[in-house]
Amino acid sequence: MERLCGPELPFWEANQTLHADLPDLPECFQLSVLSWLPCVYLWAVCPIYLFYLKRNNRGYIMMSIMNRLKTVFGLLLWIVCWTDLFYTFHELRQGLTQPPIYFVTPLVLGMTMLLATFLIQFERLRGVQSSGVLFIFWFLSVLCAIVPFRSKILQASSQNEVTDKLRFTTFYFYFSLAVCELILCCFNEKPPLFSNVVTDPNPCPESTAGFLSTMTFWWFTRLAIKGYKQPLENKDLWSLNQRDSSKVMVAKLLQEWEKELAKAKSEENLSSQAVYSKPPPSTTNHVGGGGGESSPEEVEVLLSNQKAASRQPSFLRALIRAFGPYFLIGSAYKLLQDVITFVNPQLLRMLISFTKQKGAPDWWGYSLAALMFFTAILQTLILHRHFQYCFVTGMNIRTAIIGAIYRKALVITNAAKRSSTVGEVVNLMSVDAQRFMDLTTFLNLLWSAPLQIMLALYFLWQNLGPSVLAGVAVMVMLIPLNAVIAMKTRAYQVEQMQYKDSRIKLMNEILNGIKVLKLYAWENSFKEKVLAIRQKELNVLRKTAYLGALSTMAWTSAPFLVAMTTFAVFVTVDENNILDAERAFVSLSLFNILRFPLNMLPQVISSLVQASVSLKRIQRFLSHEELDPDSVDRKNTATEFSVTVVNGKFSWSKEDPPVLQNINVMVPQGSLLAVVGHVGCGKSSLISALLGEVEKLEGEVSIRGSVAYVPQQAWIQNATLRDNILFGRPYNEPKYCCVLEACALTPDLEVLPGGDMTEIGEKGINLSGGQRQRVSLARALYSDTDVYLLDDPLSAVDAHVAKHIFDNLIGPEGVLKGKTRILVTHGISFLPQVDNIMVMVEGRVSEMGSYQELLKQNGAFAEFLRNYALEDIIEEEEATEDSIEEEELFPEDALSNHTDMVDNEPVINEAKRNFIRQISIISADGENPKSRSVRRHTCSQRKHSEQQEKKKPQEIQKLIQAETTETGRVKSKVYLEYAKAVGFLLSVFICFLYGCQSAAAIGANVWLSQWTNDASTNQTKENVNMRVGVYAALGIAQGILVMISSFTLAMGNIGAARKLHSNLLTNKFHTPQSFFDTTPLGRIINRFSKDIYVIDEALPATVLMFLATFFVSLSTMIVIVSSTPIFAVVIAPLAFIYIFVQRFYVATSRQLKRLESVSRSPIYSHFSETVTGSSVIRAYGRHSAFVLMSDMKVDENQKSYYPGIVSNRWLGVRIEFIGNCMVLFAALFAVTGKENLNPGLVGLSVSYALQVTMSLNWMVRMTSDLESNIVAVERVKEYSETKTEAPWEVEDKKPPPEWPMEGNVEFHDYSVRYREGLDLVLKNLTLSVKGGEKIGIVGRTGAGKSSMTLCLFRLLEAAAGEITIDGVKISELGLHDLRSRLTIIPQEPVLFSGTLKMNLDPFEKYTDEDLWRALQQSHLHKFVSNQPAKLDLECSEGGENLSVGQRQLVCLARALLRKTRILILDEATAAVDLETDDLIQSTIRTQFEDCTVFTIAHRLNTIMDYTRVLVLDKGQIAEFDTPANLLSQRGVFYGMAKDAGLTQ
Repeated sequence: MERLCGPELPFWEANQTLHADLPDLPECFQLSVLSWLPCVYLWAVCPIYLFYLKRNNRGYIMMSIMNRLKTVFGLLLWIVCWTDLFYTFHELRQGLTQPPIYFVTPLVLGMTMLLATFLIQFERLRGVQSSGVLFIFWFLSVLCAIVPFRSKILQASSQNEVTDKLRFTTFYFYFSLAVCELILCCFNEKPPLFSNVVTDPNPCPESTAGFLSTMTFWWFTRLAIKGYKQPLENKDLWSLNQRDSSKVMVAKLLQEWEKELAKAKSEENLSSQAVYSKPPPSTTNHVGGGGGESSPEEVEVLLSNQKAASRQPSFLRALIRAFGPYFLIGSAYKLLQDVITFVNPQLLRMLISFTKQKGAPDWWGYSLAALMFFTAILQTLILHRHFQYCFVTGMNIRTAIIGAIYRKALVITNAAKRSSTVGEVVNLMSVDAQRFMDLTTFLNLLWSAPLQIMLALYFLWQNLGPSVLAGVAVMVMLIPLNAVIAMKTRAYQVEQMQYKDSRIKLMNEILNGIKVLKLYAWENSFKEKVLAIRQKELNVLRKTAYLGALSTMAWTSAPFLVAMTTFAVFVTVDENNILDAERAFVSLSLFNILRFPLNMLPQVISSLVQASVSLKRIQRFLSHEELDPDSVDRKNTATEFSVTVVNGKFSWSKEDPPVLQNINVMVPQGSLLAVVGHVGCGKSSLISALLGEVEKLEGEVSIRGSVAYVPQQAWIQNATLRDNILFGRPYNEPKYCCVLEACALTPDLEVLPGGDMTEIGEKGINLSGGQRQRVSLARALYSDTDVYLLDDPLSAVDAHVAKHIFDNLIGPEGVLKGKTRILVTHGISFLPQVDNIMVMVEGRVSEMGSYQELLKQNGAFAEFLRNYALEDIIEEEEATEDSIEEEELFPEDALSNHTDMVDNEPVINEAKRNFIRQISIISADGENPKSRSVRRHTCSQRKHSEQQEKKKPQEIQKLIQAETTETGRVKSKVYLEYAKAVGFLLSVFICFLYGCQSAAAIGANVWLSQWTNDASTNQTKENVNMRVGVYAALGIAQGILVMISSFTLAMGNIGAARKLHSNLLTNKFHTPQSFFDTTPLGRIINRFSKDIYVIDEALPATVLMFLATFFVSLSTMIVIVSSTPIFAVVIAPLAFIYIFVQRFYVATSRQLKRLESVSRSPIYSHFSETVTGSSVIRAYGRHSAFVLMSDMKVDENQKSYYPGIVSNRWLGVRIEFIGNCMVLFAALFAVTGKENLNPGLVGLSVSYALQVTMSLNWMVRMTSDLESNIVAVERVKEYSETKTEAPWEVEDKKPPPEWPMEGNVEFHDYSVRYREGLDLVLKNLTLSVKGGEKIGIVGRTGAGKSSMTLCLFRLLEAAAGEITIDGVKISELGLHDLRSRLTIIPQEPVLFSGTLKMNLDPFEKYTDEDLWRALQQSHLHKFVSNQPAKLDLECSEGGENLSVGQRQLVCLARALLRKTRILILDEATAAVDLETDDLIQSTIRTQFEDCTVFTIAHRLNTIMDYTRVLVLDKGQIAEFDTPANLLSQRGVFYGMAKDAGLTQ
């Protein structure tokens, strides 16, 4: 340096700088290092930055005034610098030789200013709105210029004059211009021309945010404020950044994946060529299939398979290529942050040593405090930048994986579909994609954690020497302990999930059959069952809590144990080792740094293992074979046939035997071909083959023109009815109406609450089977294509509707005449009207020709006709007679399960009944029991309110009330409720324990600071043992307290969970039936599953974390205030800012979480819908439209997820700033009060301040989680307090045990309504029935027949009047006393999963002999005794493994067991075949001859021999007399009997 500055200007003078009270830097240092620092930075960054700008062009920005100013200032700066240079030359001419530094520095500075000016313009042309590079440059320039600024003034004031006037002036010019540039740099330019920011209605402000705003996430503040003022809604969210959208991300990943596939394929081909001279001709029709796999000889197949196995395309490589570069930027930030982390402990050491030195100048302390603050701020900004990159990468990976899986699921072959079910694939999307997302946040810890550990150990070794190894040994010993705890916890979790699933399954059944439970008075037995499972569940939870308490203890005491062993070893190893404040507190802060990576490593490794499993699963799915788009030739225009198959041979997958062989079909343009044959002969497979859905092994298939397809099981989307029919085509009114007319949908629209804008539930749940099929037909008709493939569309609809559809739509006179139609059918009656018939037998075409030709041949077809014809033809005649009156009376299928369909003309001949029975079974199959029952309620409701339908149409639509979601803040009442559930005393005790544990921790550290002060008074040797002993005792006490407190807390939480669940359960069993009719089951189940899960698991964890962080923060405050009392002044403003930020954050993030979870489920439901309907989607060529829909749904979800990530970053930066302020003030006050503070206290307060940031941050998040989780308590509470029915037992009104003796039933002026505000269903009934009478009840739909039975059981409470049985008013009895003395055989037989024995006798009142006798009488004896399990036969959910008839007989057996005096029989209609029906009737006649029997009859012939018949009409008695009298009266009953063909 001497050469540059010359001998007069020394480079460094210690006296002038470090040891002076007014320090100043030498001029040479100022001119060289300070001036060159910004220049070196800019020139170093420039090449990389220019390269980056060349690659990323965002369009140019127009010249603005600000830009002009920046440029002008840049040029002025260049002029100012070079003025200095020319002045130096001028001095040289004058003969004043200056040292070379005066030439070099101005030259370098001038060049740099030119470079900066050039960058300003270049950025403008490349569309950069705010430049980080230049900001840092100007910041550095100003920072470095502050020193000469001060020293020039100091010099001038000491010499009373300015020596070098020109340089003095130019320097201040330079300084002011640099400050102006810095200020201008803080502002943003306008967005570039033609950027999407201009067009987007609600763009994300991030893209236009300045450098400072981006670093501190200031741009998010607007949303935080908006979210605080009112709950956020979807419209408030910003659009997704272009680069995060599915469009960009999925394409990126798929491009890399295609490369991988191509590579694997080319390598495979090479390898197969190496094995044999030429690869065998591949006969596969697959894209992406193995090249040589289907070769003819075994050996070669084996060879090529080995080769293929070794070169699977790697999905991981594709992921890394697509997302690696972006992620690496985040990693770079992480590296920087790791290094900076270790600066603060060093500064702490310097600060403590500074407080020891008495004569040190004050400015040392202040600059150390400032440096600590500055590094902490830098660390915060860098850390959150890193997190932002990681989270965004995670989000992008999830988007890309979901998109890739969705696209793949639309094109995989059927064989592949078989290997992964819909549920599995949805799991790939939800669980596995989520795992990748979680992993990316931690992935950097894989290298960062070891790095941090190494650095920490290195510094510790410097500090304490080899004694560190003792501490490390303790840490290493704790790792296996944590691992064991984690493994055990996971095992318990799995066990608990199983209990939870079985409990939910049971609840689901109970709620589905709640009506039956009430009628049989079985609630208690089932309640016991649920509580038994719940008890097991809670036992597992308790075990988990023990483990949790252990691990919490390990986690809190680890740093302490480590510190204690290290210090103890350090002091005892060598007498000269003195533990002073520097060593102790620097080591403590280093141990605190160590704690994080050590605890995180096991987590990262386990999530890495999970992700690798997910990776394999996703890779396997994406490598599945795809359908060959060219297997069906769609471009064929040569022949006049519109569909041709030439010796086709097809199978479902390459390995399977062929399902269709030598198929030859030619369908002329515009003809109608019917395909008939027995079940399983390959009719549907033929349709699939024409669509290209099955493997084509050999042959040619060609179709001319576009295709419409109606599958056998109608596929309905969750959209409006109109959208289902339009299916993406534009709406055209006249065409649409004509389609509805042809498909007989017009009458249905009148019944649906919203007409054709009615929202159809998933899987078409609110339509009946027949309606779904017709919507599917309407979709095909509306699509207006050339070829129609109809796979048995007429089986699900009623006979007369089928006829209507055939005549108006498919047949020779229908709308589709002139189009090519291929119709698979079982309906024989239509065959005479078709052009050609093709008969299939076992996968071959057995004969083909017109109806007449085939009859003459007398082959398979003629035999087929003989089998089916009889019933079908009868049915047809029926249909034609009825169709006229039925259309008026009863819009077909409007009520979903066809139960009451026959009420209109009670006994039609058998064939029609069989037919209806088949239908109702078909329409019931497609749905899960849960949804079915919701529909059933809806319908029964609709039946009873038919009279009001005209008056108040709103009533029906509002049948199911909308669920209320909570918005805004959670009321403090809810917290109190929860505390009450835990127990008030226990709650207080828990808080007290937490307080004690904090006190112990503070005590230990205060003791440590006292111990370190021994060093300054040289009393170390005497009391080493005492010091170590007390320190250990306090620490261990803290550990034990932690364990006790977290355990007590867990017990309290489990107690609360038990209490809340049992209240909810008890209330639900006591709730009246009307509640279940108006509340969707899903909503109640949700309370039992999701909300109880939150109360069981999520809430306790949150409460634990919240209390822990709260007490840590509190103890920090206490320590700092007690060591430097003046700190209390600062606490108030900091706390104010803290609460302010926290309120904004919690309000916003809570709502964002809600929005995110609401928008997540549509992704998965849309997906599972797509997978089930993929053949329909492909047939109509709507593939790309559905991909777009899925992308939109994913983007919609990410739109609310992204602000959620940012809100955490925003919070982090602000809260950590508060923490950093605490560090700053703790250090500052330590410096100001250093005269009367000992080093131990300084170390204590500053090291506490250093670790407070983390706990402050977590505390806010926990507050937020606590708020979103405590809502579960509120929701459970809401459903535990619904109105209950009458008590089950009334002590003082208990009937005698043998009541009812006679069985006399009397109604006095009895009226009843379903719910408040509805009309009466029964009006003023008065009748009396003697014991032992048999009463038949008849009437049309909605006459109130079923209501009468419900009244006897008090499922409906009287609106007026009363019912007495044997002189006892039933309204005064307890419900169980009443219900257990009556017996009902309900209409729909309900079975619960469990043994048959349990289903017959849940309370185990009867002996096995009784049970067998009942089974004998109900004709089930043979079936049950043939079963290996006998009475312990397991019934599956809803009794699915018994036939419907057997289920009905089980209900009969129940009735026979109870054998009460009064029997009510709600006669089954569609469910049971005739034999079973006759069995039931005869059993009832013999077994119940001395009982009073009420039968609701749908078929009159069963009640013709009853004592009396009650005819109801509109809730009133129309007629009541013996059947014979009623027939002779020629009234209503006679009319019914005539319709049924029972009288002439």
